[in-house]
Amino acid sequence: MGEQKTMHTDVTSDQIGKYVFLPGSVERAALIAEHFDNPVKVAHKREFLTYTGTLEGVPVTVTSTGIGGPSACIAIEELHSCGAHTMMRIGSAASTSPKVRIGDVVIPNGAVRMEGTGNHYLPFEFPAVPDFEMLKALEAAAVDLGHPYNVGVTITKDSYYTEAEPETKPVYEELKYKWESYIKGGATNTSMECAVLFLVGASLGIRTASVMISATNFGEYSNDAEDYPSGWEQRAIEVGIEGMRRMIRKDKAEGRI
Repeated sequence: MGEQKTMHTDVTSDQIGKYVFLPGSVERAALIAEHFDNPVKVAHKREFLTYTGTLEGVPVTVTSTGIGGPSACIAIEELHSCGAHTMMRIGSAASTSPKVRIGDVVIPNGAVRMEGTGNHYLPFEFPAVPDFEMLKALEAAAVDLGHPYNVGVTITKDSYYTEAEPETKPVYEELKYKWESYIKGGATNTSMECAVLFLVGASLGIRTASVMISATNFGEYSNDAEDYPSGWEQRAIEVGIEGMRRMIRKDKAEGRI
């Protein structure tokens, strides 16, 4: 009998590369797969769409995770069970600082734990941070590609509308206090999966990092009136692909592959 497929992502270890991209949307998964050599659709169950191909001659995979921490950690767990050891989120974020303009590439160097999923993996005192080598590879990729970028702290939240419409919620005063505190502390952006990726990855002993495109603003900044061209999404994808190539080449040079 062959290996049983994973419960939610519906894949087996022979279908998955050890280097994995984790976008939220199925549409972005398809766009990322276009950068692979010989991409093949492997599975699509619920929010989890998976393609596998190669980069630098090494098998790589992209699996969409849906929105938020709980579904993201399911994908991380199941792909890790199939042998994946290096995972990179490619997503979108909202700017929380004038340092990040719409269309900028965002590379988190840490995440505020405004979410609950990570608490099921590591104590709240444990920091949510990416792998340093992956962070450096992503920054080097952004520099080489010439894309505007920011390395900074991201805020991982559990609810989109408590950010978008906090004044409509019964706990508005608490939300307002927390958001203002994070921003005063220097957080430059927010999304819904980064802290979970970093924490689950740390608990599993695997490398994780994230790169995102700033798609909107939490406040009002200098280029708010400028439309967000859909092509800007490719900036984050290009940086992610090049960053992963650098990791693969580094692993080859160090005899890890």
